[in-house]
Amino acid sequence: MAKTVIIEEFGGPENFRIVDRPVGDPGPGEVRITHKAAGLNFIDVYQRTGLYPLSLPHALGMEAAGIIDAVGEGVSHLKPGDRAAYASQPPGAYCEARVMPAAQVCPLPDDISFEQGAAMMLKGMTVQYLFHRTSPLQRGDTVLFHAAAGGVGLIACQWARSEGITLIGTAGTDEKCQLALDHGASHCINYRSDDFAAKVKELTGGAGVDVVMDAVGADTFEGSLDSLKPLGMMMSFGNASGPVPPFSVGILGAKGSLKITRPTLFTHIADHAACQDMAAHLFAKVQSGDVKIRIDQRFALDDVAAAHKALEARQTTGCTILEI
Repeated sequence: MAKTVIIEEFGGPENFRIVDRPVGDPGPGEVRITHKAAGLNFIDVYQRTGLYPLSLPHALGMEAAGIIDAVGEGVSHLKPGDRAAYASQPPGAYCEARVMPAAQVCPLPDDISFEQGAAMMLKGMTVQYLFHRTSPLQRGDTVLFHAAAGGVGLIACQWARSEGITLIGTAGTDEKCQLALDHGASHCINYRSDDFAAKVKELTGGAGVDVVMDAVGADTFEGSLDSLKPLGMMMSFGNASGPVPPFSVGILGAKGSLKITRPTLFTHIADHAACQDMAAHLFAKVQSGDVKIRIDQRFALDDVAAAHKALEARQTTGCTILEI
């Protein structure tokens, strides 16, 4: 039996239940993993509230790290005793142990801790696909990155610095702006005190940025489009403030023949080889020191509701983990 966090109806953090569930043995193409830590992400909130619907009841959690206990037939890249980490479907990482598909579970290097692994897989591979797979960036490009002091944002700031990309961040307090600057952002705008789109135009001499990376959603969408240079790319990859409302595609032409995409990590990692390559790239960034994984909040598995409340209230910086 393994302690597991589930929901039986959509709603607030008060809907979490912690139950004991049988784990079982892995079938073909599966592994059984005992977790040491799990990561928290906004996708977990979207699933808990029903914005991203699940069949209920359902366990939650999309990333974790631990030790492989057993492997099923056909699994060759992992063996019992291996350290491993993942960001993967289906949800269910908030637990002591689980059986799951093996293809997106990645061997974790010995010099990266379980806590780092749990904190960085979803966030770090998100940065990897934003910078290298969605609209590949080059040295000298300029990016606007919203929520730059969050878990994805601090990784993005460091990633940009390591590759010679100018990153303009936004955050909701001066303290969070300073945190983004300390991690490699070239500039950071307090969106509560400044019109970020106007400030971006000022910082870029009126030109705008090549790319916007926006996981905030409704609150920042219009300003994000107004921050782009002609032919710029809008990457809308999250909805922390709510989903982007319907809009006329014609505004993209009126604002400079803009491009827009709504990517997800899970499309990019669906292929086993691509997933393993993306993870290896992320691990190399961390091992080189180019990217340091900042874990600012730690909660016990039993305190998962408090962790979600802090995340939704934007009271967190860096990464948040559940210690198991």
